[in-house]
Amino acid sequence: MAKIYGDMSPEDFPQVWQRPPFEELLACLKQLHVEPPVWNPSAPKKALQDNQENTARHRRDVMSYLASIVSNSLQWIKDDDHKEIIWEEASRCLSQRCGRAGMGEITRKWPFQNRAIPFELVIREPPITGDSLGHKTWGSSFLMAQLIDGLTTGSLAHLLASGRRESVRVLELGSGTGLLGIAAAAMWQANVILSDLPDIMPNLDHNIEQNRATVERLGGKVSSGTLTWGCETKNGTIFSHENQFNVILVADGIYDDDHPALLSLAIHRQLLDNLESRAVVMVPIRDQIAKGLITQFRSYMSDSALSLVVLEEHILTGQDDWGDDDDETRAVQCWWAIFGKQLL
Repeated sequence: MAKIYGDMSPEDFPQVWQRPPFEELLACLKQLHVEPPVWNPSAPKKALQDNQENTARHRRDVMSYLASIVSNSLQWIKDDDHKEIIWEEASRCLSQRCGRAGMGEITRKWPFQNRAIPFELVIREPPITGDSLGHKTWGSSFLMAQLIDGLTTGSLAHLLASGRRESVRVLELGSGTGLLGIAAAAMWQANVILSDLPDIMPNLDHNIEQNRATVERLGGKVSSGTLTWGCETKNGTIFSHENQFNVILVADGIYDDDHPALLSLAIHRQLLDNLESRAVVMVPIRDQIAKGLITQFRSYMSDSALSLVVLEEHILTGQDDWGDDDDETRAVQCWWAIFGKQLL
């Protein structure tokens, strides 16, 4: 019977001091590949923390095991090609456990099951290099995508009721890999425009095309355009006219000092100036700095031309695989709010 190494402790894996044959070592490594995580936003916070601690301990033990193979000359394996295969497999397994930044290009499948018509989106994430943070699917995007389905009968029912949603125009700012905007098009059966910086657009457009059939099968429409916040030129032609969208979505768009002002400006330029329009914004509260940025953003939103105020706000706990230490999957609190014009 073949061994199931994924259920074993790393101490029970074939060890280099045992000089295991090529076939046995390769079989073990093949079972140690890990898929990028897809998080469960409904899991209790304590369950997330307990799972994080258990996973971290096992992960460190497996990484030590993989490092012992990569650093070993494997002299008992006589075929040089076989040695290269083992080193390559061990290195790949090691990189998969070195956080999102070390994983290179990945593709994740994101399921949306708890609804009348379940569906799945396939999202590609290129390697993260330099400042290309828009190439990562952030946990808040999936968390927000899970909650917006309920807005059709809740806070956005006046816009997304059957018979009205066909004429509603939705814009996502800072779409990144596109998970949130594509999910919104599918769930809301609406026309959703995704946008981001020029260097993010090629991958964003790839993901739109990858999922277009799913969106259209569910009754939605999705397209894209380049949009740089604070810039009035070199944007997509779709943004040649201001204040044309009924709903604006933003997930994880505030993480730098200039973002509160820039995002507020972008929303005020794109959101329709009426009492029905809404902006739905989610921001992970990763540290005290994030809390300060949220406060600044609220101030900019109320002080600008449209005078947008928070109509409702909530705190949810989600997950992400981007951290300061080992980039492990971890729990993160997210603030989300719905902005609109205040009734006088």
